[in-house]
Amino acid sequence: MPDIAIQRIHRTRLLQIWRSAGWPCRDAIEIDLLAAGMVRLAQEPGGHEVLRLTDAGIVCLAEARQKGARALSAHDRLAMRFSEQLRAAGRIVWRELSLRAAVEALPTAPVPAPAPAPAPASTPAPGSQTAPMPVPAGRLALRGLWDDDEEGAGGACAPTPAVARIWRMARPDLFSIRHTSVPAYLQPMVHEVKASRADLLSDLRHAAKREAYQWLCEECYYVFPAGIARPEEIPEPFGVWVLHGTIETGRFELLRPARHARCPLPFAVWMALCRATPMYGDGEPAQALLGEGGEGAGGAETGAVAGGMPGSAQDGPVPAAQP
Repeated sequence: MPDIAIQRIHRTRLLQIWRSAGWPCRDAIEIDLLAAGMVRLAQEPGGHEVLRLTDAGIVCLAEARQKGARALSAHDRLAMRFSEQLRAAGRIVWRELSLRAAVEALPTAPVPAPAPAPAPASTPAPGSQTAPMPVPAGRLALRGLWDDDEEGAGGACAPTPAVARIWRMARPDLFSIRHTSVPAYLQPMVHEVKASRADLLSDLRHAAKREAYQWLCEECYYVFPAGIARPEEIPEPFGVWVLHGTIETGRFELLRPARHARCPLPFAVWMALCRATPMYGDGEPAQALLGEGGEGAGGAETGAVAGGMPGSAQDGPVPAAQP
């Protein structure tokens, strides 16, 4: 029997079978997997056949997962490591969201005033009729837009320059909010992760990108390994986190807090969060924060919530019990 070369499309199908009920598609990919011994056909009590992974198929998925983890760049590993710190602080984290943000454009140029009509070359004779001088089209349009009292001595209109707002797509490395039931305490944050000085300097040259991040959140931070840049090189509104040591075992230090500006979460950001899936660790179930009963009448809110943060502090001060 010829050897079957397992490619990416085969591994994708293996993962789909692992996550599903195993209904067969009866295509060429499943023929290859059956011939390679990665899956097997099993008959259910109802009489229908399903696909089940064999030990060889599970080993193939595990090896692919380990290779994928080793193939992560330093930027990705640093972002994953800092997201663990954010989740331990009781925040819900999303990575590389595509968010629509508004930035201010340059003031638009004022509309140029039409040139005054030239004077007639000669004075007409008494009793003769002359045709009226044509008025430029721009003049008629301008008279319909501005009042007469706004015209100058020469009949020119001077509208005030308008500031336009343009929209751009922003993709912050990490976007997080607090795990709270009070909208005023969400405190959205953006963390931009930079693994090299060249990447950091390239990002600092784009002022519109930073403005978009500030429009999306209340606090913005840069995260990079120690020694890449000094805090003075980062714009003053942005905070600075640095990593001391290696990515896997190092520790993070806050060198400068970010400037806090109250910012209600825009509706477009809410819709993007609804469509996306937050990050969670390998040992953390996706529904870990739902249905966990606490001890006593107060439940889990009186203890530690989401990795060591005081639970009552996340939803604001807890009022004293009334007698």
